[in-house]
Amino acid sequence: MSDTLLIVQNISHEGPGILEELLNEHEIAFERYDLSKGESLPDPSGYAGMVVLGGPQSANDTSPQITGELQAIRKALDAGVPYLGICLGLQLLVAAAGGKVVGCRRKEIGFREPDGEPFTVELTAEGKRDALFGGMPERLRVFQLHGETVEPLESMRVLATGRGCRNQVLRVGGNAWGLQCHFEMTPAMFERWIGIDHDLKCMSSEELLAEFNAISKEYLETGRAILRNFLEITELLKE
Repeated sequence: MSDTLLIVQNISHEGPGILEELLNEHEIAFERYDLSKGESLPDPSGYAGMVVLGGPQSANDTSPQITGELQAIRKALDAGVPYLGICLGLQLLVAAAGGKVVGCRRKEIGFREPDGEPFTVELTAEGKRDALFGGMPERLRVFQLHGETVEPLESMRVLATGRGCRNQVLRVGGNAWGLQCHFEMTPAMFERWIGIDHDLKCMSSEELLAEFNAISKEYLETGRAILRNFLEITELLKE
């Protein structure tokens, strides 16, 4: 079995963040491919795991990048390669496995709902038992940045729900997961996103940074715990 993790970026500024820190910390080998730079994906079946990150594209796009990515994800699923998708990575997983990706009734952007309440996701009964959330509280503060959501097949398991876009975390089969929300951001990544992303640029950068700083300890602990759990599932991290 391979001892290398495959990381797929859909756009350069949405990198692996906290995941990369964990990989370096534990000296775990990984290969990263940035599809926005025209890099081609290898066959994922030869890797210990596959992580697909976010981006501004839609899983419904018919571009070579998206159609090629969907094909690669299907290969990973067929080969039983552990998979983790974040934001667009979730939507691509659901689309590759036969579900639908549709527009949100209202975009979810930032740290708070339109009424000012914090964005949170709540684990379902099945989510509380799932290996990805071992040892975690049932309600988690999250950062959101998406205008589309998923309509899963009945065979897909919903592990966490939100108030607006309900389907926040899903499992497809035995070892493929997708997170609609972001748990991978480092402070440096977030500052970069604020200056690049159209929706974030329409918000107060000072307020966004203050909100991130206020929850940074909790956010980091949550992100590290989820990503560590996934690395343990891949058997790249054994503790």
